[in-house]
Amino acid sequence: MLKGVHQKLEPQESPAFFVRGPSPFSRMVFFCALSIVLMAIDSRLNYLTQFRQTFIATLHPLEMIANAPSEWGLNIRHYFTAHGRLLAENQALKLEAVEHKVMLQRLQTIELENSHLRTLLKGNAPIIPKAILGEILHMGRDPFSNVIVINRGSQHDVKAGQAVVDAEGVVGQVTRVFPFSAEVTLITDDNLSIPIQVERNQLRAIAFGEGKSNTIDLPFLPTSVDIQVGDRLVTSGIDGVYPAGLAVAKVTQVRQSPDSPFAKIVSTPIAGVNNHLQLLILSLPEAEENTVVAEQKKSIAPPVTASNNAIQPNQATPNAPR
Repeated sequence: MLKGVHQKLEPQESPAFFVRGPSPFSRMVFFCALSIVLMAIDSRLNYLTQFRQTFIATLHPLEMIANAPSEWGLNIRHYFTAHGRLLAENQALKLEAVEHKVMLQRLQTIELENSHLRTLLKGNAPIIPKAILGEILHMGRDPFSNVIVINRGSQHDVKAGQAVVDAEGVVGQVTRVFPFSAEVTLITDDNLSIPIQVERNQLRAIAFGEGKSNTIDLPFLPTSVDIQVGDRLVTSGIDGVYPAGLAVAKVTQVRQSPDSPFAKIVSTPIAGVNNHLQLLILSLPEAEENTVVAEQKKSIAPPVTASNNAIQPNQATPNAPR
């Protein structure tokens, strides 16, 4: 009996969950330091770029599975669309198709005349860029940038620097390419600039995105500039990225302050990113494509570096102070 009591009085080992390890603060400091070291190594030595490319390609099937429920829901909603609405849209499209055929006949005649005049003047034939059809998968994961992800990547001949448009106008520019997807920086992002001209008077300027406000600004224009509310802004084509004449934005606000030598001009994008799923990725002009061939190759195939994996938006545009 005494032996049993003695055994009970002997100190026993504490359960494993009472064993104290590093404090939560120490763990946080350790992992923060580890994160900073890894980011520095990736930025300077580019050791993790290939791993990131492989990891993203591996996660692509999971990303498709995660997006499947929303796609199914969208398909079901389209399936149950009212029959009367579809008939009305079909009738309107038939009427629009007839109108377009009439316009096409006129345009064909004008094109033949234009071609004949170019031959007489020995001018260069206009370059019509090729295009790749894509769809929007989802918005970018960075809440501080205006980026969308599309379902076309290096496997579909998409290259960093290509312009992206929809049925209404310019959407943005491809800035990062992965094997099966690509990131498109919208024209409203504060890192993107685009050369434009006012359709009414051909005035040229550089437009900058305003970030989360989803507007476009025309900075450093004098208060005497001839721009009015309602003016339509189109691409000027001088950057070699965006073909000339594509719709960009419509001026919604013109403010002139006596305290500033510059006018405050705000415009709203014409392209409907929130309304359309289908996009066109325009091919780069041949000269521009040759200038960025290194970036494009490094965005597609290893070995790659951080600067190879993505290019800054619209590198062809001249830098302008903000």
